[in-house]
Amino acid sequence: MKTIVLGAGIIGISTAWHLLERGHEVVVVDRQPDAALETSFANGAQISVSYCEPWANREAPWKAIKWLFDKEAPLLLRPQMDPHQWTWLLKFLGQCNDTAFERNVQQIVALGAYSHAALKDMIRSTDFEFDRLERGIAHFYTDQKSFDAAGDAVEVMRRYGVQRRVVSKEELFKIEPAFKAYGDHITGGTFTNSDESGDARVFTQKLAKLCEARGAQFLYNHDVVRLHRVGDAVESVSVRARTSAEGGPSAFELKGDAIVVACGSYSAPMLRSVGVNVPIYPGKGYSATFKILKPDQAPMVSTIDDGKKVAISRLGDQLRVAGTIELGGFDHDLDSPTARARCHMLSRRIETILPGVCDTRTPEEGGDPQYWTGLRPATPTNIPLIGRTPLKGLWVNSGHGTLGWTHGAGSGKAMAELLCGERPAMAFNFMGETPSKAVIRHTPRTA
Repeated sequence: MKTIVLGAGIIGISTAWHLLERGHEVVVVDRQPDAALETSFANGAQISVSYCEPWANREAPWKAIKWLFDKEAPLLLRPQMDPHQWTWLLKFLGQCNDTAFERNVQQIVALGAYSHAALKDMIRSTDFEFDRLERGIAHFYTDQKSFDAAGDAVEVMRRYGVQRRVVSKEELFKIEPAFKAYGDHITGGTFTNSDESGDARVFTQKLAKLCEARGAQFLYNHDVVRLHRVGDAVESVSVRARTSAEGGPSAFELKGDAIVVACGSYSAPMLRSVGVNVPIYPGKGYSATFKILKPDQAPMVSTIDDGKKVAISRLGDQLRVAGTIELGGFDHDLDSPTARARCHMLSRRIETILPGVCDTRTPEEGGDPQYWTGLRPATPTNIPLIGRTPLKGLWVNSGHGTLGWTHGAGSGKAMAELLCGERPAMAFNFMGETPSKAVIRHTPRTA
């Protein structure tokens, strides 16, 4: 069976890997010159089964309104003259209730646990380094109200098998002493020892090399021109090289038994071109990567700062801080006033929490932080779309939001299983199946 995978991020490459494991012929297409150069490039580095609460909850609308004019807000809505944005927002509002929250958490956790197990299997069979740290993930709070509410979030996670627990700030400092300098502002935290962290870009690029060595064909620097729909089926896709080195400007057609769309936020317009509508909208996220100046004082436990909703992860001699979500269309700009404000917030935040530990100087101050932005493919439920579309031969693996790294390995494995006519062993609603099938399996437990 020949499968064409569109997209070479963690989702697409994981899909390719698992298809190769099952004997498929695989072609991967991406517009970039290498794997993992878009949303997988510089994310928060966390593999966080424990931190998977949907953005849609009963408090989200009021927070969004409160933050509407705050350039540094964790969630920033930038209204556009775009019907797809407003349609997405209406669906999002429909999920902002306790019933939907509980329903969505169940599926997100199920996929997270399944994916973490799949990732461990992949690591055992590949055995390469990607700045992996198996030290768990901590979460600290900076106000009493948020910390008091943490117990509810922990209870939800534990109900679905995730062993997240509430810890006092004293216990938090034993888990990660680096945050003692900010101790007067911390009210407490949570901790999940089974979570971990690592560099998604490094992992994905190394995995892509292994896929290539196993026979996968990679068409980097190629744009997808169009999907070819004939009746109720899609059997081919036209692609065009971006440079003369890859064959010039002429488009050519790729035919396959299956085409998997794993193009992140760009999956939605691509699928709309053949009449398939999916609720995926770009959520612009930011990260900054800082050189560590004092290695012995830098954290070794990946952590979430609840005050600013950012992830902090050690990657060798660098510290990655990433977070925030901005709903404003397909915007990659790092030079706008809003983008600069959000990047500078990350620098200030790390300097406040870990004073003098990293070189947090902004470019204006003579520093060289590695600021980055990427478009997270967000669904209103935070549940990714995995499975078959209504069109024969056309599949989708997208919509992972902030959890692409967490869910990548399992999403690729599940996609391969579905393509082979199997049902992945987890309680999850896959596209193209009846909802009742989603509850035939129990959620895998994490230690």
